Amino acid sequence: MLRARDAMDRRFAEALDVPALARIAHVSPAHFIRTFRATFGETPHRYLQRRRVERAMALLVSTDRSVTDICMAVGFTSLGTFSRTFREIVGESPKAYRGAHPRVDHVPTHFAMAWTRPSSFGEGRGRRSE
Repeated sequence: MLRARDAMDRRFAEALDVPALARIAHVSPAHFIRTFRATFGETPHRYLQRRRVERAMALLVSTDRSVTDICMAVGFTSLGTFSRTFREIVGESPKAYRGAHPRVDHVPTHFAMAWTRPSSFGEGRGRRSE
């Protein structure tokens, strides 16, 4: 499970699917989904979405790139899906998030990402998020 999660952390902007991640973990896709959720508290799909949103949050406050450009750079293929997912995880739209947070050019990206990382606690538990 750790190998698959590490692969998602490294390659979050790539198109990753459950069968490929299950192969990395050396288990079947169904077993991978069940075990990943039991181990990390969220589905592989939701984990990958959250990682992408975390990276988008850092880019929104450290660059002047457009929201659409950031959406594509972090691995989303639809601006609508990106905006909806961003709002579900962060609680506000990407544009509102950028406006509410000052630019942080002087802060290393890994510090900014850790500081602004959204919590997976309190999200609609019991709701299917795929």
